[in-house]
Amino acid sequence: MTTIRVLIADDQMMVRQGFTVLLNAEPDIEVIGQAVDGLDALTQVDQLAPDVVLMDVRMPRLGGIEATRRLTAPAGATVKVLVLTTFDLDEYVYEALRAGASGFLLKDASADELARAVRVVAAGDALLAPNLTKRLIAEFSRVTSSPQAPLKERVGDLTERETEVLSLIAQGLTNGEIAERLVLAEQTVKSHVGRILSKLGLRDRTQAAVFAYETGVVRPTGY
Repeated sequence: MTTIRVLIADDQMMVRQGFTVLLNAEPDIEVIGQAVDGLDALTQVDQLAPDVVLMDVRMPRLGGIEATRRLTAPAGATVKVLVLTTFDLDEYVYEALRAGASGFLLKDASADELARAVRVVAAGDALLAPNLTKRLIAEFSRVTSSPQAPLKERVGDLTERETEVLSLIAQGLTNGEIAERLVLAEQTVKSHVGRILSKLGLRDRTQAAVFAYETGVVRPTGY
């Protein structure tokens, strides 16, 4: 069994310790470090090479958004960032997703939800908490400007089927659910997803969902 290595970045000691206890109780997850702010997180990621960083948004010295951007921007960056927040409709969380975070988690999540979130983000094969993530993306895409021309041009690189798959990713569907909806083999859907990410220069499904909303591939609806 492969162990998922986790770094927790939060300026509240009780949050760090609480999450550490919960995650270390899981047989396939190990907390390998705790960071007190964004700068500390950057240093420890470089030293410890975790698979997943649980990143608080608001921290002293360097906040979670900029820390996320610095961690995920380099070519070949493999660490996944899971943003921690108190409110599910937090504009800062949306900015963190745009900066490269793979998903977000409410700080009052249960132990099972926490462990599942870490596993999902580590695997990179599904949106985290689809209903909440969709709502967040939709809410803040409403206040963005009209789709940007350079982004819209990139959509033109996709085939009709890939555009359809991208739309369903943005709606929170898993590969299995997309396969069922489109009457395709799940492996075929996985191949489509890989080509979409490659063509658009995106690192995971969460970025693909944000891209889909920002380019108008998917139109936000009320929640």
